[in-house]
Amino acid sequence: MDATMAQEWTPEFAPLLNFDLAGTLRSASEALAAGRLEPGDDTALALYTLVLQNEPDNADARAGIDAVVTALLLRADQAFAQARFNEVVRIVTTVTRLRPEHPELVVLRAKLDSGREVASLLAEAQRLVEAGSLAAPEGNNAAEIYRQILSRDPNNLGAQEGLARVEALLVNQAASAAESGNYQDSERMLAEAGRVSPGSEAVQDASTRIVELRETRAKELIAEGNAAVEAGDLAVAERALTELEAESAQAEGLEALRTRIESARSYASMRPGQSLSDALSSGGSAPELVVIPLGSYQMGSSEGEADRKSNEGPRFVVSLERGFALARSEISVGQFRSFIGATGYAPSASQNGSSTVYDERSGSMAAKSGVSWQSDHNGKNAAADLPVIHVSWVDAKAYADWLSRETGKSYRLPSEAEFEYVLRASTQTRYPWGDGNPSRLVGNLTGDGDRSESRRNWVNAFPDYIDGYWGPAPIRSFEANRFGIHDINGNVSEWVEDCWHDNYQRSPTDGSAWVNPGCNRRVIRGASWASSPDQARSAFRLTAAPTTTNARLGFRVARDL
Repeated sequence: MDATMAQEWTPEFAPLLNFDLAGTLRSASEALAAGRLEPGDDTALALYTLVLQNEPDNADARAGIDAVVTALLLRADQAFAQARFNEVVRIVTTVTRLRPEHPELVVLRAKLDSGREVASLLAEAQRLVEAGSLAAPEGNNAAEIYRQILSRDPNNLGAQEGLARVEALLVNQAASAAESGNYQDSERMLAEAGRVSPGSEAVQDASTRIVELRETRAKELIAEGNAAVEAGDLAVAERALTELEAESAQAEGLEALRTRIESARSYASMRPGQSLSDALSSGGSAPELVVIPLGSYQMGSSEGEADRKSNEGPRFVVSLERGFALARSEISVGQFRSFIGATGYAPSASQNGSSTVYDERSGSMAAKSGVSWQSDHNGKNAAADLPVIHVSWVDAKAYADWLSRETGKSYRLPSEAEFEYVLRASTQTRYPWGDGNPSRLVGNLTGDGDRSESRRNWVNAFPDYIDGYWGPAPIRSFEANRFGIHDINGNVSEWVEDCWHDNYQRSPTDGSAWVNPGCNRRVIRGASWASSPDQARSAFRLTAAPTTTNARLGFRVARDL
């Protein structure tokens, strides 16, 4: 037996009768593996001791005692790092009894003496945390004490956790301040947290979160201001604008909100969303109109938008500066009939003797004779509540001019900028409903569930979508958008006032129509019942000669306020 073994502890007990040596060793090994070291009757130390009581020289038991000592010393280091000094003292006492000359005991006793001083510092740091002195004032705050401890013992878990707690408290306080709108205090607290833990991911994440909160609040204020403008409550809108200027002077949309508030004053006695219908001098009423809330938006598509066409850019800001109202729905066959009956006007299709219709046999568009404004998409008689189709830009302009004469008001076709503004209805997404395929019924569009009379289906259509129509639906068959306008995208495409230009370079920014004298092509906007998904995008635009007619093209009117 060597010198170390000579100093090992051996229990002095009388052997037990009928002792199960193998079973006790097995139980001791299991207790050791499970971490049940001591104290207690079913712990590894107690069971190995019981073996040595019956067989003092048992090598497995002595090795087991060595393993228990090693595990206890490791546990003591862990307890020390967590400032559980009473546990460390108990382990030191146990190990001293088992292996009094173990070299780790000297180190552990020295750490224990130092730990009591650390414990005092940790207690003072905790007091400062509870007093709110997290990272200030200088020379008397919790963060400095925790750093002092870590400079002496980098692995001190108590100091590590304390410093992390200080950082977390500062981050939470900064977030709370931001949520309550106190962004100056929020930024100060976040800066203190950054000094506590330079480069901390938590601080960086919190900084990002606070920026998001600030941006969210700015968006909320912009939304509140815009909603108030739409409701005609300019006092609420101006309060939202004042708070927005104080909290985020550079917020996107601030200038647009200010412009809307100023422009709203031009509504006079009307309010955004208000419905109006002018009396006709010859009897009856003009189409129902809705006052459109003024504002600004980005017209056109972004360069990264899927299916973007070059004529949809460059994207630019349009600020509508003049109050106007727009027809709630497309002009119907019945409404156009009143115009024809009152004026005897001869529309383009009637003069040409034909128009383009949907040919069920071929499944394509084809010219057909005898088709006029009174026809539907197949060339059959159209019901009065269907949107009038087979009408040219010239016909639409003549109808608007007739309304002006009948009412004494200024009726016209909407400008392209006005049309896209109403179509988007405060959205800037690919479609009016979002960037993806529609998840609910939004209008008369091409869906893969739509079927023609002979059960034909669309080759290029929105997946998992069916609206029940192959051809135009009666006006107002689908829900209105947030401006109260029906079928602005879907059902039929529509003529607008503008001449065609290949891009938006030098386009007016005030929402007015871009017209050149003698232009031979006009603009068509909005999807029809037969438009492919890419043509239902908010920015999509087409052009045609002003005398063009077909089964997918109608119009609505606007009126200056």
